[in-house]
Amino acid sequence: MQLCHSFKHRLSISSKYFHISRSRSDSITYNLQGGSRRPFASTQVRPAPPSKNVSEVERKITTIPLERFRNFCIVAHVDHGKSTLSDRLLELTGTIQPGGNKQILDKLDVERERGITVKAQTCSMIYNYKGEDYLLHLVDTPGHVDFRAEVSRSYASCGGALLLVDASQGVQAQTVANFYLAFSQGLQLVPVLNKVDLPSADAPRALEQMRDTFELDPANAVLVSAKTGLNVTAVLPKVIEDIPPPVGDHLKPLRILLVDSWYSSYKGVILLVRIFDGQIKAGDQITSFATGLKYFVGEVGIMYPDQTPQTVLRAGQVGYIYFNPGMKRSQEAKVGDTYTHVGMEKVVEALPGFEEPKSMVFVAAFPVDQSHYQHLEDSINQIVLNDRSVTLRKESSEALGAGWRLGFLGTLHCSVFEDRLRQEHGASIIITPPTVPFKVIWTDGKETVIQNPAEFPNHDLSHNHVAELQEPYVLATITFPEEYLGKIIELCEANRGEQKELRFFTATQVILKYDLPLAHLVDDFFGKLKGSTKGYASLDYEEADWRRSNLVKLQLLVNKEPVDAVARVVHSSQAERLGRQWVSKFKEHVARQMFEIVIQATARNRVVARETIKPFRKDVLQKLHASDVSRRRKLLEKQKEGRKKLKAVGNIAIDHKAFQAFLAK
Repeated sequence: MQLCHSFKHRLSISSKYFHISRSRSDSITYNLQGGSRRPFASTQVRPAPPSKNVSEVERKITTIPLERFRNFCIVAHVDHGKSTLSDRLLELTGTIQPGGNKQILDKLDVERERGITVKAQTCSMIYNYKGEDYLLHLVDTPGHVDFRAEVSRSYASCGGALLLVDASQGVQAQTVANFYLAFSQGLQLVPVLNKVDLPSADAPRALEQMRDTFELDPANAVLVSAKTGLNVTAVLPKVIEDIPPPVGDHLKPLRILLVDSWYSSYKGVILLVRIFDGQIKAGDQITSFATGLKYFVGEVGIMYPDQTPQTVLRAGQVGYIYFNPGMKRSQEAKVGDTYTHVGMEKVVEALPGFEEPKSMVFVAAFPVDQSHYQHLEDSINQIVLNDRSVTLRKESSEALGAGWRLGFLGTLHCSVFEDRLRQEHGASIIITPPTVPFKVIWTDGKETVIQNPAEFPNHDLSHNHVAELQEPYVLATITFPEEYLGKIIELCEANRGEQKELRFFTATQVILKYDLPLAHLVDDFFGKLKGSTKGYASLDYEEADWRRSNLVKLQLLVNKEPVDAVARVVHSSQAERLGRQWVSKFKEHVARQMFEIVIQATARNRVVARETIKPFRKDVLQKLHASDVSRRRKLLEKQKEGRKKLKAVGNIAIDHKAFQAFLAK
């Protein structure tokens, strides 16, 4: 009764101030006693509109016409100073404060630690030139050959590129590769010579190389020192004068190209896009040409240098968008896909996409302790969300337990992935040596590409049903000073290479092209190359073709039991050398037992190398002093029989630490 009375009392108080009425449309009207009426209708939930507070940056951008947009990227060989030059340009345009964080566009810990760019990063800048504001969009690209796919994607959002060359190193292999990639896409190139302040800098030689190799006029080159800021002010005027504005029309139906994507725990998948036609704002509904899925846009913005929301993105701009509700699966964001407004699919023509990068190097990964499997799986999946070029599938090994087979673009890509697992997620992991795929052509004409050595056809099967085995080759381009020519030819020939081209592009610099098996390239070829040339050589490679090869599966046996985690497909000429290395190295890490342990390396059912670990042995003759020889022999024979019985029933358990030590470089 008391509860009922209090409820009536509250209702009478509220009715003093509100008069509640319900209309036919089920909208409720609260009538305040003061006379004002406030209707509340139950409507469809819509994404929240962007903030009405227009920033100073956005106000400037809205006044800049398409003719004053410039989209460009910086391309160069690894360690020629791209990220440092990006910092100077951002400081020059007032996008970041001078003297602050170094290499602001390198966002990963592993990038800062190694001093390399792994992922292409973007930033928009506003620059005043001759009294007019220009909107510049800069892309800082990776320099290493493993990340060439990042560079080719960056070109799609740009109208030109700064071709950066180190004045002390000159033109190197990746410089050549990036030039031809940009040239094939019709980009306008601006030559920039960096590090001219170094004592070892030889600007005339570098300019001569650029003229002879690329036919670029040395008079157009800008000579700078990105580290000290020397002459950096001359770069952006050159960009504005030489690089054309993007082509597009903001009045046409929307047409945008997906250039890149990354995953955010709070917003879902965020897309980096280039708008070719039309304009996009929060609340628009767009659809994908590749998947046909529809999304409501939650926010649009530019990288300045971090995510800066905008009211609208229009033709010619490069910016980010994310959806509300968010895109949860990164597989839905297909790089190279075209998006347009819902209903315009038949009016708008899809843009040409990108070729998906193919994995060239495969490794097996296992947790050191199987109880950490779930944590490691979550860590790997989180990194794969932001690195779509990694392929992933589950695998198990009798020796190492459950794990994964991971595919990478190259050995540096694999090494960076491993570093990120250890640093960002604290993972303890065992990784097998890198292997490459191989092709089996069966006698019935079918072809199978095999990535796991465990799936290699055994000797009996291959003898009867396999017509041919093939391995992938790459065309390697090596640039180096001519004094190392003999050593490099020797190294390439030792790795089953076939010479394709040899030319001097200056009096002292050589470009050498070789067809090399990919299996040899991933087996620390780059390290051997640097060692042979005191670090002066540079390497670039591209896929060539599949070639017939005499391949065998090299396997490690411990007491005649195969160790599946250490199998590898190699050329028959390498089997004995590798087999001897394996057994001698494995012997060091296996503990002695009470019985003999035999370690063998086999190829094609033939033992190519063997090591024996002797058992612990009790001295059974210790208590005999002057006994007869037959008594001694009898005791030794009895001991030998006991050893045979022990060996028959004894199982060798190899510790994870032994595998870790064996697989470590």
